[in-house]
Amino acid sequence: MQLDGDIADRYRDFAAYAAGDSACFVDWAFGVADDPEVHTWLADLPRLKQQPNLVFAAARWHGAPAPGPYDGLRSVLLDQEAAVKATIRDRATQTNEVGRLATLTPVLAQLPGPISLVEVGTSAGLCLFPDRYDYDWSPIGSLAGSGGPTLTATATGDLPVPRAHPEVGWRGGVDLNPLDVRDEDAMAWLTILVWPEQDVRRARLEQAVEIARREPPSIVRGDLVDELPALLAEARRHGTPVVFHSAVIAYLEDDRREHFHDLMTTLVAAGECRWVSNEAPHVLERVTGGLEVPVGRFVLALDGRPVALTHGHGQAIDWLRGHASVLSVGPARLT
Repeated sequence: MQLDGDIADRYRDFAAYAAGDSACFVDWAFGVADDPEVHTWLADLPRLKQQPNLVFAAARWHGAPAPGPYDGLRSVLLDQEAAVKATIRDRATQTNEVGRLATLTPVLAQLPGPISLVEVGTSAGLCLFPDRYDYDWSPIGSLAGSGGPTLTATATGDLPVPRAHPEVGWRGGVDLNPLDVRDEDAMAWLTILVWPEQDVRRARLEQAVEIARREPPSIVRGDLVDELPALLAEARRHGTPVVFHSAVIAYLEDDRREHFHDLMTTLVAAGECRWVSNEAPHVLERVTGGLEVPVGRFVLALDGRPVALTHGHGQAIDWLRGHASVLSVGPARLT
């Protein structure tokens, strides 16, 4: 039995990404990378369903102890193959990490309000409430007054610390498999997607669900490209439309990523919306350009122009030198 080089590389890349955040997932990822039998197990799945986050979550859903040794993961995968693969095929990695708002809000708060938020790949819509949290961007500054929990992110560079929360006039989104915050099974799946050692993230998720349950956003089921025009038409009635996404476009095939980039570029150029993207550097390569991005960092961009590098779960934001002015530049019809 031989190793699949592509699978091995992807799992080693994930191990590097998870380093410092989950010792369990680092161990599991390296274990999979060196295990030809598990490569064969994974090869039966579509490529997008082979992603470590999804495979590990499905195994935990079926009893793999985490934190725990690689042998526990391996046993669940091999001994409960049919059940685990059914879960992988039926579910998705809709982590809906609300901590990412600590990196998105410095951009959202600078846009002229009221803003109408349109999140593509919104999952349960937990990130549609940037105005319901306080923020601590240590050591640079903070923002209080929402009456909600505090989200924290270590900050470097000339971060434009907001003086006020974003004024949100409308909240909506689209997802292939939207989750209802009132559905206990769906929320249990979101919880299992939180990495094993991250108790703070789990507690934050519970708070975010409670916030969203008070005012469930308008979420439609469908393809993000197909549904976007109708969402923008509704959003425009309530304020400046802002399309945003975080760790979502990676789940599109390459040609769809390019199509999405072209669509957003066209919409921004026509003054139809603002565009806030927060993705791994290889996902929207034309946005990243020649930027050097450390392992584990995303590229935060406004209207296709990078403004910061961010931690994948929102724990840090590194503002790029010379990019403060980008926030005030946008489509003439919206500024």
